[in-house]
Amino acid sequence: MSKSLNLPEEANLWNTHDAYTIIATQRGARKDIQEKLAKKGVEVVEFDMLNPRDVMEYCYSRGCLSILWECGGELAAPAISSGVIHKVYAFIAPKIIGGRGAPSPVGELGMIQMSQALDLIDVSIEAIGPDILVSGFLHPIPDLSPVIPSIHETAALDPTVSPYESKIIFFYKTWDPFGAFSNFSPHSIIMPDETGVPCIWPTVEHFYQAQKFLGVDNPLAKGLIEQIKCTRSPEEAARIGRKVQREQPELVHPDWDTVKIDVMYRGLRCKFSMHPHLNSLLRSTVGFVLVEASPHDLFWGGGREGEGLNYLGRLLMKLRSESLKEATPDSSIV
Repeated sequence: MSKSLNLPEEANLWNTHDAYTIIATQRGARKDIQEKLAKKGVEVVEFDMLNPRDVMEYCYSRGCLSILWECGGELAAPAISSGVIHKVYAFIAPKIIGGRGAPSPVGELGMIQMSQALDLIDVSIEAIGPDILVSGFLHPIPDLSPVIPSIHETAALDPTVSPYESKIIFFYKTWDPFGAFSNFSPHSIIMPDETGVPCIWPTVEHFYQAQKFLGVDNPLAKGLIEQIKCTRSPEEAARIGRKVQREQPELVHPDWDTVKIDVMYRGLRCKFSMHPHLNSLLRSTVGFVLVEASPHDLFWGGGREGEGLNYLGRLLMKLRSESLKEATPDSSIV
């Protein structure tokens, strides 16, 4: 990110043979530099108002699910305040600097008292050469108000929820208190493959993304299933599944939009039946509305302004209701 494009004409970043380089800048900034960079293979993307949130939205639209920010204080501050930073890596050198003009590692956040400081959670500390690395997760900045199902929908999903006294549990990232409800949580499931043979999937997300290409008579589709199953992370599995669905729709199951809710339900049911502690966690939320606080996914999540359909939360509440019924003795039996 660079508003002014005050950048050197020669730099390793402009070598695009091994890795792709994208520069985000303010619209109209230094067209001469843009032309020179374009000739080197660098992609320059102009924004009407350059800011971290819009850049992250753009990167997400390009299929990026996780990004490492390496920046100084002037960029770190707006990135943190806009809510796009979830984990912090702070390298501390054994040096001391002071004075009114001393640079701040996070720039101007408007927090000048310790009582205003942002706390890190799940903190780890390690020595990196002569320096110290402190890493930890930032508490999510609550800027979301995801959807709550209507009175009739809520009662149909889970009778334990009172629509008139609704309490909400948000979940999104795997490190959240209820992050185990995320499809990206590291809980494997065993589901049959196309031939009916039981197969281990690292996460529900791996299983869900692979099912998009199940039953398609194309060698590429069959290869994608195996590729997704073997990916090292759910983020990569999601990236592959979404990218191919967007760019090669002919490889996707023709009835995918019709069957995808059932596919997700079967994956979730397997997850919570295979991992009893997760089922206990789910049952502990009885009476609460569950909402996936995704600002991007308007089908499975709640959306940024509550406009999402929250189908992932709805399926979890359905599973919770079914689990509670199974655990309750039948009073009609004497």
